[in-house]
Amino acid sequence: MKRRLLVAIFAVATVGAVYVFVMRDTTVGPRLVPLQPTSTIGTGSSGVGVAADGTVLSWLPLPAHGSLPQLPLATVPKRPRLAGTALQQARVLGAAPAALRPYIRSSFYGASGVDVELRAGIELRFGDDSQIAKKWKAAAAILANPSVTSLDYVDLHAPGKAAIGGSGHTLPTVP
Repeated sequence: MKRRLLVAIFAVATVGAVYVFVMRDTTVGPRLVPLQPTSTIGTGSSGVGVAADGTVLSWLPLPAHGSLPQLPLATVPKRPRLAGTALQQARVLGAAPAALRPYIRSSFYGASGVDVELRAGIELRFGDDSQIAKKWKAAAAILANPSVTSLDYVDLHAPGKAAIGGSGHTLPTVP
């Protein structure tokens, strides 16, 4: 009888220890991740924010200073999330490094795919929304290169072999 009681206590203690050290840290629970606007559709009081994943944030007020880049949509879509080329653009803009965000004016979908226009007039040609982090890293490296003083575009289709062209736009100054 005592032996059964000891075995039962040991079993309960073992299950409790497994829960505390293994299961407790791996259980699934609700977690709220707030959405932040990384681009806009429209301007002023009729403008709405768009999150990096393409969610249209019509209930969230836009920042007052209007520093978010514009998506080239004439009207706010009725669906709660963007699709197609607008979604690709939202993903690219949403992945922009914080240090480069103040320099971004807008995006559009051109012949080369997703293009981001900087306030200085320089185009960053992404192609599609694959390898976004690598493409932004390559763009930042080129824009930070002191030997590059003016250009028209940065081709980021192959982030390991990014190319530049033109000389019509001066690089923005770092604040």
